Amino acid sequence: MLIRVPPSSRALESEVTPESVYLSRRKLMQGSLALAAMAAMPGWARAEAQGAYADVEPAKAPGWFDEKLAHAHWQAITAEGESITPFKDATHYNNFYEFGTGKGDPAANAGKLQVEPWTVMVDGEVGKPGRYSIEDLVKPHAFEERIYRLRCVEAWSMVIPWLGFPLADLLKQVEPTSAARYVRFETLVDREHMPGQRSGFSLIDWPYVEGLRLDEAMHPLAFMVVGMYGRVLPNQNGAPLRLVVPWKYGFKSIKSIVRISLVDEAPKTTWERIAPNEYGFYANVNPQVDHPRWSQATERRLPSGLFSPNVIDTRMFNGYEEVADLYAGMDLARYY
Repeated sequence: MLIRVPPSSRALESEVTPESVYLSRRKLMQGSLALAAMAAMPGWARAEAQGAYADVEPAKAPGWFDEKLAHAHWQAITAEGESITPFKDATHYNNFYEFGTGKGDPAANAGKLQVEPWTVMVDGEVGKPGRYSIEDLVKPHAFEERIYRLRCVEAWSMVIPWLGFPLADLLKQVEPTSAARYVRFETLVDREHMPGQRSGFSLIDWPYVEGLRLDEAMHPLAFMVVGMYGRVLPNQNGAPLRLVVPWKYGFKSIKSIVRISLVDEAPKTTWERIAPNEYGFYANVNPQVDHPRWSQATERRLPSGLFSPNVIDTRMFNGYEEVADLYAGMDLARYY
């Protein structure tokens, strides 16, 4: 008899938020429910709405997003024992160099980015190449909410509730050929609305490029994201389509994707080109392999203050041990 043991990150049925409760909470955050509705919520839901979700900014979402949201699987994956990072921290402390090098630059400068209409070029070793509208890419897939830890290579971290669907489902949709071994991703170039791309001081040769080995991309945890905190993805967090790979450092989770290519050789990624001694292709979270300029053994979990730093131990693969088999036999100090 085959017994399937679920990964530690998979939510139990008893832990899944009822859809009606979550949708009511989302409407409340947008100011469309009376205070009496909040009083009717279960205590845990009320506390969450008053805490991490209380500062969620309302946003007008495109029709394809709202249509999918109504049937989302809430808390499909949870982060047991973790507190969700407040929305304001998650949306106002970012690395998105297309908008500037400061942590507050993306929130300050991303508002004018045009994310409708949006298309993604899919090419290379695929059976169904072409330029897809985001509606066509999203249409076949049900939304899930996944609460993932996000670990930056700079040794700070967050816990974020993302909305989206597995990357593997998108790849199956475009039918990789037998020659496909890697997936290459590319970010938008828009110098008019992305001031960081106009900077003469930037070391980045735009567009921003990232990549995964095909078996990494097909892993169930790799996630295509279109929303967070129950609302459409903000521009500064990579709207309208980004990648989240929770067992890798955050720079692997490329934002505002406009091209996905299936290729037979490992793509040269942006930070790998800039500083190959500091940023490798794999970029797996590994407390035993330090960055050349700082330790990776601990991290600062946001929110964190100067006088009350929230420093915790970093876990191998960011705590997602179910990916370990992808790297069996590899020297992860060499393939960092």
